[in-house]
Amino acid sequence: MTMIEVTSSPLPDDLAVIGDGLSAFNTADVGPAGRQVLTVLIRDTDGNVTGGLSGYTAWGWLFTQWLYIPDQQRGKGMAGLILASAEDEATARGCHGAWIDTFNPQALRAYLKQGYEIFGELPDFPAGRTRTFLRKKLGQS
Repeated sequence: MTMIEVTSSPLPDDLAVIGDGLSAFNTADVGPAGRQVLTVLIRDTDGNVTGGLSGYTAWGWLFTQWLYIPDQQRGKGMAGLILASAEDEATARGCHGAWIDTFNPQALRAYLKQGYEIFGELPDFPAGRTRTFLRKKLGQS
């Protein structure tokens, strides 16, 4: 008998079953992802991390999961520098595209300025905002 359980606190081993199973399915379906973590860090003069980008490359794409610029660095082109660094590394890894999403209007402007284009939107995520999905071809200026 199959049982369904809904939980907000899954065990790491339970999540691994799902992740490993999906990875195996996808590898059989479309080939290996070649997934690699990609991180770009901002450090202060003492060497402490103050922000940066966290994402990964897979199937020829860079996906930026998190991009955080500290308040004192905002409006100075830091997001563009961080994205360019990640895109350069992704290109060196053989990636042909990058994608990112945001519901922050300031971040959206920064991504558009960096050459990203909108390919999808999800209204009211969160309420009163629109989650915007953007992509960029790599290897072009």
